[in-house]
Amino acid sequence: MEASIVTDVLVPLALGTIMFALGLGLSTEDFTRVVKYPRAVFVGLGTQMILLTAVAYLVARAFHLSPPLAVGLMLIAASPGGAAACLYSHLARGDVALNLTLTALNSVLALVWLPLVVTWSIAHFFGAGRVVPPPTHEIVRVVAIIVVPVLAGMTVRRFAPDICRRAEQPTRFLAVLGLAGLVATVFVKIGASFVHFVAQAGPAVLVFNLASLALGYTVPRLVGLPRSQSKAIALEIGLHNGALAIFVALTVLRDSAIAVAPVVYGVLMFATGGLFAVWLARRD
Repeated sequence: MEASIVTDVLVPLALGTIMFALGLGLSTEDFTRVVKYPRAVFVGLGTQMILLTAVAYLVARAFHLSPPLAVGLMLIAASPGGAAACLYSHLARGDVALNLTLTALNSVLALVWLPLVVTWSIAHFFGAGRVVPPPTHEIVRVVAIIVVPVLAGMTVRRFAPDICRRAEQPTRFLAVLGLAGLVATVFVKIGASFVHFVAQAGPAVLVFNLASLALGYTVPRLVGLPRSQSKAIALEIGLHNGALAIFVALTVLRDSAIAVAPVVYGVLMFATGGLFAVWLARRD
């Protein structure tokens, strides 16, 4: 019952509120500008789906992670970016419209990519012929939580601009509440083994997160993308939807041990992402 309340009510409410607040600062011109630069979209998608998956596998091997933790790390890599990426991109003066475009496309591609990556990971690390069904329902929910509130926020900005200054107040509280609920759910399911798993997964997850941020910023700069788009891609790749990864681990895979790495990642990424966003903003 507790897990259902957290995953079905608190997390969607928190994520939806964040995206509504971001939508208040966007206009249709932001998206038409992104269409003019399709190279950024291909660079972002290619870096995340190919390079980042390889990085996750190498980190899992380098740290000799147990099968549940290794699969959890691969699940994070296969998950799309989330609201945190858009939020921090806004703080870093990145191209938030590009973040929203990448998140929407990644969410659609995840219908195929996520089951492929996780099914292969389970067979590789567990050595079992276990098949992961496409988390269609979960992905559709994520798209709805991201796209619909953004459109609502953009509509409010267009027709009621005065509300924009008062609509962002509950955002941080609801986001923290939803994340805390997911972490508590996994903690209850794991019990006494939680500390052991965190100690084992923490270093690998931190290295993966830092490598993702560095890779996400370096590759776009090397191919000549503008700084604002490089920031957006870096945060999109470095800050994945930890809530979705936990949700899939608990409801699709039904293995709370696999959810440990996403939980650790979901906590760490707020600190690393925030510091990285501040660093990017100060570089300007």
